[in-house]
Amino acid sequence: MRTTMGGKVLIIDDDAALLRLMSMAFQAAGYQTVAADNGRAGIRMAGAHKPDLVVTDIVMPDIEGIGCIRAIKQGARPPKVIAISGAGRARGADYLSWARHLGADEVLAKPFRMSELMKMSKSVIAKPSINKINS
Repeated sequence: MRTTMGGKVLIIDDDAALLRLMSMAFQAAGYQTVAADNGRAGIRMAGAHKPDLVVTDIVMPDIEGIGCIRAIKQGARPPKVIAISGAGRARGADYLSWARHLGADEVLAKPFRMSELMKMSKSVIAKPSINKINS
């Protein structure tokens, strides 16, 4: 469901400052945003709001981003997903590789520039959907 020119983006991150910054950047780029500060709320919001794109952190309390990706990608028309992580160089890369394996359309290591996330988001949303879930 597209409610604005850019579409709807669900952002899931337990870092309140980064969550707010990403929301502001997406809104400035013309997207409608919905935010969740943990994985459980993110999964619930994905079902309720039907976003075009989900940007999820990987390392979070409660349900981690990997669990979010698996749950969100199981729907009939799942949204595109960008996984982000700042869990250290080696560990973060492992998490992002696993996220891609489980269905993330793109991955981005923290720290990143908002312009980089915006460019990636536009590209991901424009790509045709491939409903591929690896278990």
